[in-house]
Amino acid sequence: MFPYFIMLIFCGIPLFFMELSFGQFASQGCLGVWRISPMFKGVGYGMMVVSTYIGIYYNVVICIAFYYFFSSMTHVLPWTYCNNPWNTPDCAGVLDASNLTNGSRPAALSGNLSHLFNYTLQRTSPSEEYWRLYVLKLSDDIGNFGEVRLPLLGCLGVSWVVVFLCLIRGVKSSGKVVYFTATFPYVVLTILFVRGVTLEGAFTGIMYYLTPQWDKILEAKVWGDAASQIFYSLGCAWGGLITMASYNKFHNNCYRDSVIISITNCATSVYAGFVIFSILGFMANHLGVDVSRVADHGPGLAFVAYPEALTLLPISPLWSLLFFFMLILLGLGTQFCLLETLVTAIVDEVGNEWILQKKTYVTLGVAVAGFLLGIPLTSQAGIYWLLLMDNYAASFSLVVISCIMCVSIMYIYGHRNYFQDIQMMLGFPPPLFFQICWRFVSPAIIFFILIFTVIQYRPITYNHYQYPGWAVAIGFLMALSSVICIPLYALFQLCRTDGDTLLQRLKNATKPSRDWGPALLEHRTGRYAPTTTPSPDDGFEVQPLHPDKAQIPIVGSNGSSRFQDSRI
Repeated sequence: MFPYFIMLIFCGIPLFFMELSFGQFASQGCLGVWRISPMFKGVGYGMMVVSTYIGIYYNVVICIAFYYFFSSMTHVLPWTYCNNPWNTPDCAGVLDASNLTNGSRPAALSGNLSHLFNYTLQRTSPSEEYWRLYVLKLSDDIGNFGEVRLPLLGCLGVSWVVVFLCLIRGVKSSGKVVYFTATFPYVVLTILFVRGVTLEGAFTGIMYYLTPQWDKILEAKVWGDAASQIFYSLGCAWGGLITMASYNKFHNNCYRDSVIISITNCATSVYAGFVIFSILGFMANHLGVDVSRVADHGPGLAFVAYPEALTLLPISPLWSLLFFFMLILLGLGTQFCLLETLVTAIVDEVGNEWILQKKTYVTLGVAVAGFLLGIPLTSQAGIYWLLLMDNYAASFSLVVISCIMCVSIMYIYGHRNYFQDIQMMLGFPPPLFFQICWRFVSPAIIFFILIFTVIQYRPITYNHYQYPGWAVAIGFLMALSSVICIPLYALFQLCRTDGDTLLQRLKNATKPSRDWGPALLEHRTGRYAPTTTPSPDDGFEVQPLHPDKAQIPIVGSNGSSRFQDSRI
């Protein structure tokens, strides 16, 4: 938690504000904003690649939550007892001594759950076996795909249909949906929190959550995880912040927004920790073991440890329905942003009148592609690939992209220029703290975390399964595929830029293009004020602005004039 808050203050909030102000000033998506320095447009492509990877596997997580949600519509949760066809003799439930195993066990231990728990390291819970042997039908190797799990495939289709329908009219429709998806989880969290803290043993779990383990403070992995969590939680370097901010009104106070959203977001994460660990503490108390024995991470927490703890509560299906409904809503909120990032980047990049009018078809195309690419993740080896993508495709590449974005804006475009842009947009320059973080602190922290993460690198594992070398190599290739966009596009831009010498080409490729600046003519003041009326002959390129990003008078069929406007 300590590294988490350090990363929030010195990296999370400053980078969040930078991306919001960047997108809002130019009213462009993650590709269009790089008119600020065309040579670094590869950063935008890197963001698109990251968003693509996350969008593919994130919807698989949502589809598993859908599956558990539908499975909770029963009198007894299917992962409560060990008397199911898929259970093994090692299964040991936590509810009833008579249902501890469905195989042989020492007679002396038949009535003592705590002793049974400590007796064998092979003890597996009904929820773990339900997850591994029934939901996933997990194969023994990442290369052994087995069959596609049809129930998961069906849920994946449902989740993509929901995402598409919510985005069918772009930010106009998703902007309304997120009022529900962003607020209702707080209601569920509060209900689960009140239920959790009133349980016996909840205090033990909360103290385990809050007690620092100072011996881990020197581990680079802890700091790397904190950075990844901040980037993941706030959405930095995904391109989503730039995209959503591009729909803001030009003079919107994005400084206030960034501080409020960042703090509220991370406070929610801490609040959710109380919800989780109060119930894990209750479960540990019930088993008579330490909280660390029942706590888990990754999919194991969401789909094994917490669902098992819920079986101990009265009316457990109700709590399970609430929990997985909350997971679905939280996941959908993220997925909206990822899909909108890709669609907006494509539409802004093509920029002609046809694609502006056919944006719904672009959204449909991206959704169908995402569904097809997600099918392998619903196979029996799917969870191995999902964790591989999660660990490599969207971890250190995020911090690299953010670091390069900071350096390119502060040192290539120039910090004074950018501070003037913000003053022109907001009416005041960025506070001194943000100026220092953008120029020195944030890039330095990101750089050192990157170095130490490489030094202390450990190959990925899933429970006791060691990933083979070829799978780790694929993981590194996925990570590099987003970062490699930056030097490749820079070389491409250098080759096509005018100039007699390499230095001249470098200067021309990094200086802002002539159409960089506020999108609407009314906001082009100061150094952006047009001196003459642009004509097609002077090379000044004017692309159509997306209707959602401007108030464009449109004459209706009845001859009356109306205004298109959208609010997020």
